[in-house]
Amino acid sequence: MFKTSIVKQKDLKQKWYLINAQGIRLGRLATKVAGLIMGKNKVNKTNNLNNGDNVVVVNAGKVDIYKNKFQKKMYRTHSGYIGRLNERTFADLIKTNPERIINNAVKGMLPQNKLGKMLIKNLYIYPQELHPHSAQKPEQINIKYNNK
Repeated sequence: MFKTSIVKQKDLKQKWYLINAQGIRLGRLATKVAGLIMGKNKVNKTNNLNNGDNVVVVNAGKVDIYKNKFQKKMYRTHSGYIGRLNERTFADLIKTNPERIINNAVKGMLPQNKLGKMLIKNLYIYPQELHPHSAQKPEQINIKYNNK
């Protein structure tokens, strides 16, 4: 008889990864980060546990997007009150708060439940090269891209 081994939360070990977002397309970056956070690169992936890794994204302000989306892509938030819909373009948001762009893209690719809310806490985004996670010794990941 074969027995299925069940992975427990205390047996899991989380690694730290560092990704430089400079010049990388937003969608390609978000899919790679979401896969690492969910633990899709691991052999013992379990859908009901937080067995993903921690990901640090630096240079968020230099992420790339197609030219025609730079002014057309809109980010909308609503306060809940009548007439309080706030719209901002990608160009405005990349200047003021570039972390929100990557956070929204990755959050949309995670499960929309309690586990997704736990997983998004494993993502750390910084607009410049400096980050306070050097003590964790994150492993550098290079994303292959083709900007033609």
